Amino acid sequence: MGFLVCVCLLQLLFLGSSPAAAQQPSPTPSPARALDATLQDYAYRALARRPRTGIVYNGTVPGSLAGVAVSALRLRSGSLRRRGFPGYFQFALPAGVVARPRVERAVLVYSDLGNLSDRYYPLPPGYAYLAPVLGLLAYDAANLSAAGLPELSLVASATPILVSFGSVRAVPSGGPAPRCVWFDLDGAPQFRDPEASGNVCAAYRGGHFSIAVNSTEVAPAPASPAAIAPLVPGTGGRAAGNTQAWKIAGTVVGSAAALGLLASALLCLVRYKRVRKLEVMERNSEVGETLRMAQVGRAQAPVALWTRTQPVIESEYAA
Repeated sequence: MGFLVCVCLLQLLFLGSSPAAAQQPSPTPSPARALDATLQDYAYRALARRPRTGIVYNGTVPGSLAGVAVSALRLRSGSLRRRGFPGYFQFALPAGVVARPRVERAVLVYSDLGNLSDRYYPLPPGYAYLAPVLGLLAYDAANLSAAGLPELSLVASATPILVSFGSVRAVPSGGPAPRCVWFDLDGAPQFRDPEASGNVCAAYRGGHFSIAVNSTEVAPAPASPAAIAPLVPGTGGRAAGNTQAWKIAGTVVGSAAALGLLASALLCLVRYKRVRKLEVMERNSEVGETLRMAQVGRAQAPVALWTRTQPVIESEYAA
């Protein structure tokens, strides 16, 4: 038995380490992740052969991404941590921002998705964008001709990163308050309240940001007095009383019917047991007592188990 278990374990180990198992296709990335990789490629193309540190380079996207803007900014990690970068389009990076894992130089890729925001970052039902989605991602600047690089975690320590939205659609008077929405690398939205100015969002990590509103939070307008049916004196109370009386009567009738059915079931059970008992008694009386068989000569004959009257010789009476 132990030998068979060892053989099965070796087969499983062989199958797990075989080239066929190692060459399984990786899961297909989401449209948002594919877009990030594409924008990183076009942002790196915008950097010159010898780009200057701290200079913003605007990239060019294909016609399929019309309306999307992308830019690249190369910074030293030490300079970013000590000074920050306060004017990278709508993003204000304070001192203390670091890229993890640590690299010597980092490229900050800025993107504005414009009218394609809802296509790549759909909101939950009931929400609508008031501003386009803005992205800020960090990559390693060691190889400016590389594509498909993994993102670096852009983290702020003490002071948050501020995102100022210049053009925000107005909300109707009395409507719900706008909310800041932040998308992590998995595309999951997280909602927060904006800053005091209303069009500024604060965050401690990089990612994608926008301002949205939940239209389902709008309270319905109160009904007008004309829409409420007037209550005629003396009729509403009587109608309510009649309804309550019918409910009580229905409850009483239903309870009585249930009790009647229960009593009938118990009576049928008692009768059934009595009939079964009589049938058993009749069957036993018909079968009777079985006599014992004994050998008499060459034949077998039934013999009583005992006799009630002992045999007496006639001569005894004569005496």
